[in-house]
Amino acid sequence: MGTNSAIEWTECTWNPVTGCTKISAGCAHCYAERLALRLQAMGNPRYTRGFQVTLHEDLLDVPLKWQRPRMVFVNSMSDLFHERVPLGFVLRVFKNMKAAQHHTFQVLTKRSARLRKLDARLPWAPNFWMGVSAESAEHLHRVDHLRETRASVKFLSLEPLLGAIPKLDLTGIDWVIVGGESGPGARPMRKSWVVDVWQQCRDQGVPFFFKQWGGVQRTRAGRELNGRTWDEYPRMAAVGLRAGAKRKDPQQMLALECNDT
Repeated sequence: MGTNSAIEWTECTWNPVTGCTKISAGCAHCYAERLALRLQAMGNPRYTRGFQVTLHEDLLDVPLKWQRPRMVFVNSMSDLFHERVPLGFVLRVFKNMKAAQHHTFQVLTKRSARLRKLDARLPWAPNFWMGVSAESAEHLHRVDHLRETRASVKFLSLEPLLGAIPKLDLTGIDWVIVGGESGPGARPMRKSWVVDVWQQCRDQGVPFFFKQWGGVQRTRAGRELNGRTWDEYPRMAAVGLRAGAKRKDPQQMLALECNDT
């Protein structure tokens, strides 16, 4: 089963893997870990092991059953390139994404070194968007690793943005998402950091998506930057490379169910 998503830049999520481990500062207040532990306490059978890395083989073919094209965030509750996810399983995920070419799949990782290592063995297709997370200038090596892959669409998630990134080389990058941290213990994000990234995107001709200011009550803080929302997407995409499709209103996107056929 897939799940309709409140994540502003996608339509739904598909989690053939759940669970992860912390790898850098951006993971400190991981929303996925909080949610997994809550679901475990509620008795959800997918989370009997809490936030330990768990493979769900019975979910591998779910996107193949969806007839209506959609934009799918892969492993919102994990990292597909986690070292505990076997290469064979990663390949099966990629194989099914390639088979479901009527969908657009968004894959996001912090483990860019493994992504780069596996790149030559992955069956890339035009309907994959490959992204890396980089919460500060300290982790820009992940962007370099992404640039070296054969992915057709490459994107950055600068969320949670924890510091200024004054020299952001966007060569070969198709899209940038920026967002502040939300939930308990959320660390503040300065407006100057966001505006600087926005300006660098403008200067380098890269679409910019502002997800949220964040905070303990993220909906109250809103999504506006300089008096408007920024919902730009990769230029080659009209709802994710779907030929002839028209970009949906964000509220319509949130209403889409991803467990229908």
